[in-house]
Amino acid sequence: MEKNMYSLIIEPILTEKSNMLRTAPRGTDKRYYVFRVRQDANKVEIKKAINKIFNVHPIDCKIINVKPKKKNRRMSRRGYTRSYKKAIIVLDGKEKIDILK
Repeated sequence: MEKNMYSLIIEPILTEKSNMLRTAPRGTDKRYYVFRVRQDANKVEIKKAINKIFNVHPIDCKIINVKPKKKNRRMSRRGYTRSYKKAIIVLDGKEKIDILK
């Protein structure tokens, strides 16, 4: 399957923790953005995709494989959430990605 730059980045992850990371954390001049990415994406491809899509220059990219969690589904049935890959993009404090417009 062909990897398209726009198909590598699935969606931004907007949680309280990621919102705190977006505003430059105290003591650093860097901004961190969290995205959900495809399972077969690697760091180099993700950095190129962010550069092309948002027109910023990422300093670093950190990847986390989120494992599935157990969930109770209807009565006595058990199930799992889906696993996914998460990328944390590090930008210089001067650059910014407008996720919420």
